[in-house]
Amino acid sequence: QVQLVESGGGLVQPGGSLRLACAASGSISRFYVMGWYRQAPGKQRELVASITSGGSTNYADSVKGRFTINRENGKNTVSLQMNSLKPEDTAVYYCNARQMIQLTMSTQKSVDHWGQGTQVTVSS
Repeated sequence: QVQLVESGGGLVQPGGSLRLACAASGSISRFYVMGWYRQAPGKQRELVASITSGGSTNYADSVKGRFTINRENGKNTVSLQMNSLKPEDTAVYYCNARQMIQLTMSTQKSVDHWGQGTQVTVSS
């Protein structure tokens, strides 16, 4: 059973910073990609940032240059440093870990694991 526990959300003023952390139960080396998604009220969940086991990163255009994702294998955590926050960044942020499961000798299946979410509110 994979558990992902997010922390670090809260209320911050526009222009401020927050750091989200996601702690996984067990080694994160088994996840070929980890990431952060967010969902604002009335909107679909969207990818914010992701990082592969090899360290390649991907960011939504709306957060490029402001957010940084980092993967700390030794601590089994993935973090999201958020700077220059804007009101439109307000959402529930979810940690995601994607794992490849071997079903048979020749068949694999990708499985998504999710955290419970943490609220980020950017408001003056």
